[in-house]
Amino acid sequence: MNNFLSGLYIVSTPIGNLEDITLRALNVLKNSDKILCEDTRRSLKLLNYYNIKKQLISYHKFNEKRLTSSIIELIQKGKKISIISDAGTPLISDPGLILLKECIKKKIRIFPIPGVSAVTTAMSVSSFDEKYFFYGFLPKKIKELDKIAEDLKNYNFNIVFFLPALKINFYLKFFKKYFYDRKIFLAREMTKIHETFYRENLQDFKGLGTDVKGELTVVLSKRQEKYNLKEVDFDENNLKTEIKKYLKRYSLKDVVNLVSVKNKLPKKKVYNLCLKIKK
Repeated sequence: MNNFLSGLYIVSTPIGNLEDITLRALNVLKNSDKILCEDTRRSLKLLNYYNIKKQLISYHKFNEKRLTSSIIELIQKGKKISIISDAGTPLISDPGLILLKECIKKKIRIFPIPGVSAVTTAMSVSSFDEKYFFYGFLPKKIKELDKIAEDLKNYNFNIVFFLPALKINFYLKFFKKYFYDRKIFLAREMTKIHETFYRENLQDFKGLGTDVKGELTVVLSKRQEKYNLKEVDFDENNLKTEIKKYLKRYSLKDVVNLVSVKNKLPKKKVYNLCLKIKK
């Protein structure tokens, strides 16, 4: 590759199946002087599969600030540096943004080498329409989650998250509180042998077992068409029990929204029941 120039190459790699990589990406990696990666052990599996022998530099969120200046110096000396993530397209919820900004500041050449992304892969099989908002990883603290949800709940787009499988049931409670009128799609082990998809109305989804590991790509649909909230028969005692349970955890407004959608009842009727209970 005679026209292979010095600079920073942002190289997309497979999210699971090692054969999901472009010929250009392989050519770039073969001609790189050094390759930055999150986990050298995981990246070695890919490079060994294609018999690529290059020096790997561990580059992650805990050391990227410290290493960035030395990497910039290498590129300025004419080196060709590639950055890859553990899976998918680098800098999408992965380290590298600090280095990218510094390269832009120093007027260093940047070359995107496109390929697989868990975001677009999940969206392509979600059965939802093409308009989506990518958020990425959610925080673990309830207060932070509540603040984010207040900002996101009114976005009438599909919303994509990356979540650890072990915490999905924790986040599911949060989703049901704020995004009750949506569908949910979960993609697990995409492109691998045990690839699994889950598609349900959010309120009906019971969650996953505690033995599920790895990382999930989760898509919440845009809001579903409004339910036809005509008068329906319902058991008032059962409904009161349900409302009491929710009032212990959520605000009056959230309870009215949640219960009315879940039971297909007019908000006014649910609101009046809530007031009776609170009195």
